[in-house]
Amino acid sequence: MISIIIPTFNEEENIAETIREIKERDSEKLVIEIIVADGQSTDQTIEVASKAGAIVLSCKKKGRAAQMNYGASAANEEILYFLHADSIPPKNFSSSILNAIKNNSVSGCFRLSFDHQHWFLKANCWFTKFDVNAVRFGDQSLFVQKNVFEKSGGFREDLLMMEDQEIIHRIKRFGKFTVMNAEIKTSARKYLDNGIYRMQAIFFRIWFLYYLGYPQEKLLKLHRRLIREHKL
Repeated sequence: MISIIIPTFNEEENIAETIREIKERDSEKLVIEIIVADGQSTDQTIEVASKAGAIVLSCKKKGRAAQMNYGASAANEEILYFLHADSIPPKNFSSSILNAIKNNSVSGCFRLSFDHQHWFLKANCWFTKFDVNAVRFGDQSLFVQKNVFEKSGGFREDLLMMEDQEIIHRIKRFGKFTVMNAEIKTSARKYLDNGIYRMQAIFFRIWFLYYLGYPQEKLLKLHRRLIREHKL
């Protein structure tokens, strides 16, 4: 069975729909719990998520890595599924995850799609079908066996950014990673708020500097300076 962990910060506009869609798309009722790990939201995220039926944890330490680790520590099931608050998994996602586990996968993700039909976004999504670490990001979600997640050490809480990509390198050491054919749909709001081409250029710049070894604090400062409506 599956525990879903969703890190949130000021997601009152999205979280109820995400929880509702999860329940509708879990056709075989394999999701036992939806855990919202909240990072000290200042809006109504906690109240909205609770009303929608999630288990809400108020995390003392803000940051996606810390919040996801905290949510995972509270999870009761053997399969963990990490999902962003503005991402909707595909239909029958839970049975797809379970089948992947039965076929010897220890972790994996879905291909990406956006809720906007711009050709450039579609082109970006095309690359996510390949099992290449460089194009693995949290928007694609991540399922992993709980024991593998614990052996890997979980998400690195010293990383303020790129924690979702960094962990992929470590969990792959413990077994098969599967990129599922179905597509998860995520919000294009950052691209629309900041300009599609401009946003992609910013993401590439941060990604490139990360691999060059730039300090997290400098990456975060750059992110906050360049991206409108950021949540980091």
